[in-house]
Amino acid sequence: MHVLVVGGAGYIGSHMVKRLCQRGFEVTVLDNLSAGYRDAVTGGRFVLGDLGELEVLEDLFTTCRFDGVMHFASHIQVGESVREPAKYYRNNVFKTQHLLDAMVAHRVRCFIFSSTAAIFGEPVHVPMDEAHPKNPINPYGRGKWMVEQMLQDYEVAYDLKAVCLRYFNAAGADPEGELGERHQPETHLIPLVLRAATGRLPQVTVFGTDYDTPDGTCIRDYIHVSDLCEAHLLALQHLWDGGDSAAYNLGNGNGFSVREVIETAHTITGRDIPVRYGERRAGDPARLVADSRRARAELGWEPRYTDLATIIAHAWRWETGHGEGGR
Repeated sequence: MHVLVVGGAGYIGSHMVKRLCQRGFEVTVLDNLSAGYRDAVTGGRFVLGDLGELEVLEDLFTTCRFDGVMHFASHIQVGESVREPAKYYRNNVFKTQHLLDAMVAHRVRCFIFSSTAAIFGEPVHVPMDEAHPKNPINPYGRGKWMVEQMLQDYEVAYDLKAVCLRYFNAAGADPEGELGERHQPETHLIPLVLRAATGRLPQVTVFGTDYDTPDGTCIRDYIHVSDLCEAHLLALQHLWDGGDSAAYNLGNGNGFSVREVIETAHTITGRDIPVRYGERRAGDPARLVADSRRARAELGWEPRYTDLATIIAHAWRWETGHGEGGR
């Protein structure tokens, strides 16, 4: 089977490419390297290009016969999406439509879409299942929800099958230490905490200590990047086996507070982590935790790395070995 991985030089995409190659799939990566790294693509064929370049897409789909497409090429910073909504709608919505149109034109029927918990907006109940109301509160979440709805229409009109995987908080790194998280700028909590541990950052800021949680800080559901990749493989196999289009929430089902992350990182690294306490950020819910029972039941997905210490240990190995801190 030949899989096209769009955004395969980024954080999750590069881990996906490695997993696909290990499982014996033929892989082509399309990435414009705006947020990814060429050296993160450890296998397959690499094509430098952008979804906005229609001639690149046409050439790619004309010269290759793909059995499925995985789409990771999205801008992901919530705050930036509020400041620059045009950038997010252009890349995350309109360019995705270019990809879908190329798939339809060349009769590629299986699509795996990286969606997000941001489509839900403020939680009505926790843990959050797939039926939770969709009320995104920022352009990032709205764009992802637009694509999910677009996919429903494309299935009716063009018989394009899709699985939307709604991540909560992707975290960790390749257990073998070859790949890790290299966002610039970095906004995710665990790598920021680890950079403070190495001294690359002077401190990590905790936004709010008066939430209705056991220790007053926000609780989030962290899902290991390797477990996300396994869910993508299972979702693609589901479609190849004739399964219906679907959407799944992906998390480990446990919530960890900001303070728990910092304390666990201190234990794993053996280093002091300077902390600054700030005010709450607008739009930060007290708890975001996934109900992933549907993915477990229908895809047979079983996350392996659900322990926070393991997630942080894998990220620390990357940070001190192959990450920017080790170069």
